[in-house]
Amino acid sequence: MDALHLPDLGTFDPASGLQPRSQCSDGHFRAGVDGVQAIAATGDGKVEFIAFAHHTLAYVKSALGYPAYYPVHPVRMQRPVQAVLMDLDGTSVHSESFWIWIIAQTTGSLLGQASFQLEDADLPYVSGHSVSEHLQYCIDKYCPDKTLAAARRLYFVHTHRELAAILHGRGRVDAFTPAPGLKEFLLELKSRRVLIALVTSGLYEKAYPEIVAVFRTLGLGDPAQFYDAIITAGFPLRQGEVGTLGELSPKPHPWLYAEAARIGLNLPFAQRHGIVGIEDSGAGVCSVRLAGFAAIGLAGGNIDDSGARALCNAYCGSLAEVLPLLG
Repeated sequence: MDALHLPDLGTFDPASGLQPRSQCSDGHFRAGVDGVQAIAATGDGKVEFIAFAHHTLAYVKSALGYPAYYPVHPVRMQRPVQAVLMDLDGTSVHSESFWIWIIAQTTGSLLGQASFQLEDADLPYVSGHSVSEHLQYCIDKYCPDKTLAAARRLYFVHTHRELAAILHGRGRVDAFTPAPGLKEFLLELKSRRVLIALVTSGLYEKAYPEIVAVFRTLGLGDPAQFYDAIITAGFPLRQGEVGTLGELSPKPHPWLYAEAARIGLNLPFAQRHGIVGIEDSGAGVCSVRLAGFAAIGLAGGNIDDSGARALCNAYCGSLAEVLPLLG
């Protein structure tokens, strides 16, 4: 198999994890037709890239029926880095297993099976995306007769119960722990006057308690005062309440990272080469790249399993390994 060239992304060998396709999954583009040079997808199929002679489009699929096309922008890492955008789950806080457990609990409730467990093959599809997409995946696979609305109701029942227990010292003691070296990494960025934003596809009510708990453990005070910006997926829509945009625009869409940089940190798009995103998920890496920033992958998540490692501008085993890359 020949090397795969995707303008503004790079040239990838057959072992990169990207999967060649003869056509885009929505049928709009075919390789070799209307100027399309090649088509490839991430290993989990969540994002497809349509390469033309001098540019590439990215097609982000949606489990909820609202896919989107985005231009792919060339990126580079301009040192010293001006701003670092950091993912929450897996990158800053180790909590992914807890939230996957909540998804499993919800699916078990839908099935009426208290002992239900997800399979290893499910893991790339129940992390890194929105709550609704995680739940829709489980519905499609395990209980297609159930509705997303019913799943969301049960999800928040489980979430509120478990978060309340944790806040009162009765919940899972392993739910939220800081990533190794997080405190030292953050304080070093502060000493260098690097802007720091926290960016998560998690809803505010589930994401913010995580970072509050971890900052309490690390003795770093109020995270809202420490970070220069915190962007979450907002507030869920419930009957009789007002929700915010977030369920249809999560990673791998670019909007959370774009908003963190442009609105949260007030950095124009023209300064994007001085911005890096740090992620441990394939969806997050795609989100960073589609927002126009260099992506540093962090080991321990699903970057390899989702076939997105080739999209990382660098890949590190720990936060300590990231610091020398920032200049």
